[in-house]
Amino acid sequence: MPRKLSSIAPEWWDYTTLENDLISDAAELTPNDMLQLARPGFRVVFYDTLEEFYLAEALEYIAAWKQSTADNPVGICGPIGPTEQLPLVARLVNELGLSLKHSHFWGMDEWVMNGKEVLPTHPLSFEKADREMCFDRIRPELKMPDANLHFPKADTAAYGKSWESGVRCAVMQGGQGDIKHWAFNDPPKREGKHRDAPPSPAEYRALPTRMVDLHPITIAQNARTSGGGNITLVPTQAMTVGPVETWKAEKVSIWHAGKHDNPFGQRLTTLMISKRIADAAVPMSLLADHPNVQFNFFRGGIGTCEVEMH
Repeated sequence: MPRKLSSIAPEWWDYTTLENDLISDAAELTPNDMLQLARPGFRVVFYDTLEEFYLAEALEYIAAWKQSTADNPVGICGPIGPTEQLPLVARLVNELGLSLKHSHFWGMDEWVMNGKEVLPTHPLSFEKADREMCFDRIRPELKMPDANLHFPKADTAAYGKSWESGVRCAVMQGGQGDIKHWAFNDPPKREGKHRDAPPSPAEYRALPTRMVDLHPITIAQNARTSGGGNITLVPTQAMTVGPVETWKAEKVSIWHAGKHDNPFGQRLTTLMISKRIADAAVPMSLLADHPNVQFNFFRGGIGTCEVEMH
């Protein structure tokens, strides 16, 4: 029997093509139910305050970089969205006097316009945000060498090589978008051989860093979170780290502050990863097969799926 058409964008795959029973089960989860969905390889952590939440996220950078030596360089792959952790990272590095000489950082994604990654001068540039909110704030004697900062480009050769250079990725952080992506690993278009069924989990997991077309929901969300709602500001393509690189990270740590995905989305991917329901229409669910995933929630941002008119 063919899968449902998306109720958002019929020419795309997304979570609205899932079976109704799964959607209903996710919507009914309480916060306590979500905590109980932890299992070996999938940890669920709640934080009571935003201060604790973002400090814990920042400390993952510090914990990774403290492991780094000349003989055993270590890095972290980090997101733009959330960003509140980035100034905290810089402050911690400075206060601890932590040299980043042998440490590495991978940016997760970047906008694309006219077939090329946007320049770091573009107002929405993720590289610009990483540098201005974190790396430019670190004391000169502690700074990470520019050669150890890796940002995805339209020519993916150098970025891909950085993942094969012997640097260990201790953790890949991420947020979760409304379309249930990490980085810009959006669900694909419903076309060609994927017209009647989305790619298999194995097929999607084989995707490396690449240029992607963005789901309409992703474009609208980024306009809301970064452009004051002005959709015309937001590019329709981006570069994104792929599942191939994600599976090279020792740990994947996803941070849910309640500012990006909504109460339903937070519940849906928690349920699918816990129950090992991997479906490329919900890309985050593919992390069900990663050996070490942690979902981090701000308790005040979990919300409810009860109908409430506004």
